[in-house]
Amino acid sequence: MDRSQKADSVAQLNEVFNEAGVVVVTRNLGLSVEQSTALRTKMREAGASYKVAKNRLARLALKDTDYTGIDEYLVGPTALAYSTDPVTAAKVAVDFAKTNDRLEIVGGSMGATVLDEAGIKALASMPSLDQLRGTIVGLVNAPATKIARVVNEPASKLARVFGVYGAKEAA
Repeated sequence: MDRSQKADSVAQLNEVFNEAGVVVVTRNLGLSVEQSTALRTKMREAGASYKVAKNRLARLALKDTDYTGIDEYLVGPTALAYSTDPVTAAKVAVDFAKTNDRLEIVGGSMGATVLDEAGIKALASMPSLDQLRGTIVGLVNAPATKIARVVNEPASKLARVFGVYGAKEAA
């Protein structure tokens, strides 16, 4: 890479660090191209990204961002998984690491909060933002459903009583 390409790479990484909700640092222990492509595909489908970056350039891009604490994890063959949703990148990386021993979760950060490997795994076990939204909508909608049912119950009971009396008189 020449100097201008390195500057572009640092600028792109800096933009990623400024926009990301979570950054997960992984150690690549010899992933094949096919495995790496599968991981990138899973990340993309979930709304996250996976990027192999030079550690020195990543450290330069970390300056003046909330993620400065992860520079200690940038040692050896590392890659970065990131997403705007605070759970997505961690969830996909941890799930992939469970099925593939060549990918190791090193640590990461959620904003200014630095997380170790256990913290990333705990973050991955949380429901995603979309799941939380669905739960909240369900909780908000449940009382309205119950109110409608309570209001309609007396009328339906009354209709059944009239139906029974009508059937008796007809017989």
